[in-house]
Amino acid sequence: MTKTPLRRRGTALVAALLSTTLVLTACGSDGADTGDTAASETRTVTGGNGTIQVPADPKRVAKIGNTTLPFIDMGGKPVGVTEVGASELGLIPAEQKATFEAATNLGSSGDQVDMEKLAGLKPDLILAQLPGSEFEQIKKQLESIAPTVFWGLDVEWKALADGVSAAGNVTAGLTEQKAKFKDKITKIQQTYGQIIGATKFVNVDRWESSDPGTFSIADFGCVEIAQGDLGMDFPQAAAGADPLGWTALPFEQIAGLSKYDVITYPVDAAGQPKAPFAPVVATNTWKALPAVNSGRALGVFCPGNNSYGPVLQYLDSLDAALATLPAKE
Repeated sequence: MTKTPLRRRGTALVAALLSTTLVLTACGSDGADTGDTAASETRTVTGGNGTIQVPADPKRVAKIGNTTLPFIDMGGKPVGVTEVGASELGLIPAEQKATFEAATNLGSSGDQVDMEKLAGLKPDLILAQLPGSEFEQIKKQLESIAPTVFWGLDVEWKALADGVSAAGNVTAGLTEQKAKFKDKITKIQQTYGQIIGATKFVNVDRWESSDPGTFSIADFGCVEIAQGDLGMDFPQAAAGADPLGWTALPFEQIAGLSKYDVITYPVDAAGQPKAPFAPVVATNTWKALPAVNSGRALGVFCPGNNSYGPVLQYLDSLDAALATLPAKE
């Protein structure tokens, strides 16, 4: 996993995002060609901050917070971006990293955005995802610079992709990604349907911020795609309860994983256990697990779960890992 626990997702805002409208409205009074048609056309979109008129074909898009990498992933080229952690940048394709680095760095998201630098870029659209409390502090400043569409942190990743795509006019990239995602989900279900239906999985993780000697049974991040889209049986928190992954478990409880048929754990792009998780696989308790001894502990690469590109990489890794499972005796 690339992130620590994600915030709980809200259904009301998701519904609002999915209601994004793409109605073009020309500003010319008589519909005649004024010579500046592209600049005068707008679209109405709906975000967490209400209904906003945005350019039909925005040319200078600035990105605040978590909208940056999804927009670039869909083929967008922002003029300004807020900072992204080195660990996240290290997981995206080289051409996407180059696009990010070509944009003007606006500083950290939230109240650390350099508003003077942002205004100097003369953006025609600003897209932002950050905590609602932080957005409220800078909302008026952002909206005084350019039309601004905001999403809270509780928005489901597919809904965020839909909203960013529609507002930023990168729908072609999203359409292609959605088709690949659908095909990949179908392939995995058809190939491993019997395994999926008869196997108790558990997903374990550990993060850089984890206390020494602890791990977690993680039910957020890429495993949510395995649960929700593939129908795989992973432990998850009860409705309304905190995610399981928020609870740190001592290494002494690793032996409890023996009740599951298959264990998935985080690896890097080279297939090696991610550095924070390496202490887990080094324990004798881990090495003694039946799943580990029988080839049923699967390392899976998850570069992120905030847009289709990294999710497709996760599905490729999961597909390859499932292919290595030995037949049940």
